[in-house]
Amino acid sequence: MAPLVPHWQRPSHPDVQEVVENPAEFTTKSISRVTLPPFSVFAKFDFPPCTPASEPTYATVQTGRDSHLNLNSDLLYINHSCEPSLHFDVGNLNVLVGPKGLKPGDELTFFYPSTEWSMAQPFDCLCNTPTCRGRIAGARDMTEAQLDGTWLNGHIIQLRAEQRRAQALTQRPSDPTAAALQNAVSLAEKVLEAARLALRTYVATPGINGNDIFSGKVANGGLSKSPAAQHRNLSSRALGGEMSGDTIRV
Repeated sequence: MAPLVPHWQRPSHPDVQEVVENPAEFTTKSISRVTLPPFSVFAKFDFPPCTPASEPTYATVQTGRDSHLNLNSDLLYINHSCEPSLHFDVGNLNVLVGPKGLKPGDELTFFYPSTEWSMAQPFDCLCNTPTCRGRIAGARDMTEAQLDGTWLNGHIIQLRAEQRRAQALTQRPSDPTAAALQNAVSLAEKVLEAARLALRTYVATPGINGNDIFSGKVANGGLSKSPAAQHRNLSSRALGGEMSGDTIRV
């Protein structure tokens, strides 16, 4: 497949990102231009250039159970790694720095299964990190051990929980104790997801003080809803990432 031709003005993020291309192999990688501390905001998924995608492709990012986003920017050139330098926090429309921080010259990568449940084009990972997972096809096809300790978005956590419940029912359909325990786990997961949503809406609300939340000064409806993220379209991941198989050194 021929590489996608970027349809946006480049470079789109010149202050923070350098894109290195290898036209002969149709591969790319992204390099940091900045020093940033762990979990700070590297970039935002802004609208525009982001637009909702009508269907998932190898050039979109999944933002929810059935929602996907076209990034329409050089952020598409950020490849996969099993030990990524960035997190795509799609629930809050942020690209966050990973736990090691960033410095100029670091490669910009994120863990594709942290956003993608089932990928349009699986590939064999070539990141060569100590925890490399090998075949990358999305979170749906990964084991608990492969995902243990990784940073995941809320929709992936929820879909994995549903997958575990379905597997448990298949394996022990007539065990009332297992069913009761599974129902308890399901309820706890729903409460956790509701708490995450409440936190996101609180963080996204201007003028709300954290002390007001706990003192009861914020009335019902006082928190505004944060915008729902949706994901990406045809762009430059065709030059790297899923098309080429992962982070390629050029």
